[in-house]
Amino acid sequence: MSRLSVRLNRLTLSNPILVASGTFGYAREMAEFVDFSKIGGVIPKTVTPLPRAGNPPPRTVETPSGLLNSIGLDNDGLDAFIQKHLEYLTGLPTALIVNIAGKNEAEFVAMASRLAEFDGIAALELNISCPNVSGGVDYGTDPDKAAAVVRGVVDACPFPVIAKLTPNVTSVPVIAQAAAEAGADAVSLINTFQGMAIDWRRRQPILGNGIGGLSGPAIKPLALRIVWQVAQAVDVPIIGIGGIQSIDDVMEFLVAGATAVQVGTANFYKPGLSSDLTAQLEAIVVEADCDDVTQFVGTLGPAKTAVQAGTPRG
Repeated sequence: MSRLSVRLNRLTLSNPILVASGTFGYAREMAEFVDFSKIGGVIPKTVTPLPRAGNPPPRTVETPSGLLNSIGLDNDGLDAFIQKHLEYLTGLPTALIVNIAGKNEAEFVAMASRLAEFDGIAALELNISCPNVSGGVDYGTDPDKAAAVVRGVVDACPFPVIAKLTPNVTSVPVIAQAAAEAGADAVSLINTFQGMAIDWRRRQPILGNGIGGLSGPAIKPLALRIVWQVAQAVDVPIIGIGGIQSIDDVMEFLVAGATAVQVGTANFYKPGLSSDLTAQLEAIVVEADCDDVTQFVGTLGPAKTAVQAGTPRG
């Protein structure tokens, strides 16, 4: 194993830099910009059992330091994914993590069972946290439902299982604990925050669906907080997501407790970023004279008090 290899229970990656589902297409679209051999894994856009037309336009709108999207899981369904994309994706020189979503536990289990027939899949990521479809977050906001889906998928296939969780709950650690106890190999933290953009002159929401999911640098402080909270409370490997656009962002997630990260919104405006980050990460590991990158994981110290920081009491 190299200095950059990381292990998330049953899933081993060549390095901790992944690309987030929904921001990377089916990888073909990014081949001109990304050296796939230099990233730890590819997560294509979410696949559902049957084709979905998605939400009405407009589907995206830029916000200060962020992006609101309301795509609605637009995809051609599992059969088309297998026929059109799976062979190409499994042939890439990196791990393939397939992101799946269903309306209920039975659909998740059926998809996992079908995908278990194919070689070359490194893991499944369960999208139980999409804020842009009816019922999309139901399984990510109820610990019992989250556990049932994870347990069903774990029993149905041999792949490592990652639960992608929503921040739109009172306590993410509670949901993460339920997923871990049900057998999840890791949790992805976090999916997007629900938000709105409004055209006040027309007195209308800008997005066709009204609300959407906020991503990008605007959510990084919130994502870091959630990663840190889950790392403190739950014994499960974490994949950090939220506003990563530089190697410093990567390192912040690692020291907060993430073992790996996903680059998301930045793929739209820095399409080659993910493979560039790997070399930058290796340089940091070498400079720090570390045996491997995991020596940074979870090393965040306590906050300084006002006295320790040299701030006079007022």
